[in-house]
Amino acid sequence: MKKYPWWKAIMDFGLSFLAFIILFPFLFILFVIASLDTGFPGVFRQERVGRFGKIFIIYKFRTYHSKKHSKSVVGKWMRKTKLDELPQILNILKGDMSLVGPRPDISGYYDQLKGEDRLVLNLKPGLTSEAGIKYRNEEEILNKQQNPLQYNDEILFPEKVKMNLHYYHHLSFKNDVYILFKTFSILK
Repeated sequence: MKKYPWWKAIMDFGLSFLAFIILFPFLFILFVIASLDTGFPGVFRQERVGRFGKIFIIYKFRTYHSKKHSKSVVGKWMRKTKLDELPQILNILKGDMSLVGPRPDISGYYDQLKGEDRLVLNLKPGLTSEAGIKYRNEEEILNKQQNPLQYNDEILFPEKVKMNLHYYHHLSFKNDVYILFKTFSILK
């Protein structure tokens, strides 16, 4: 899949533009709260691996105190409700991300894939995915492990790659709509 599907580009831009317009007052309030709670600016920026392994800057609301290096009460709430992810609407509008696709990861994971697994890099990272839904409580899962990094590298990440590869091979408008509805039903 070298060319990005036209229907996906229209859906990504159209829905994210609409969401940005509708959610702008709420996003502004969350930005102010995050800035007051964790330090200005209340937006966290980090390099992530995007389509074709290209690095891009992802945006999230900051959930850690800038000086204490610990999660704030508001930050914990934003992480739990996934509200910290909302600034990624801007990443979708910029074309770095999609509504549906593999969750973007830091360097050292997707960019290191081999063989057929590398097909996942043909997809834009997404705001949501089947793997993201299944492992929406990934932080809690990892916190329960004796060796969280090893568990992630040997269990979670390979399972996410497998699920994202399945998504790649079954990419369709119907599947994206299904994943979006499934995401919204979980957030209620």
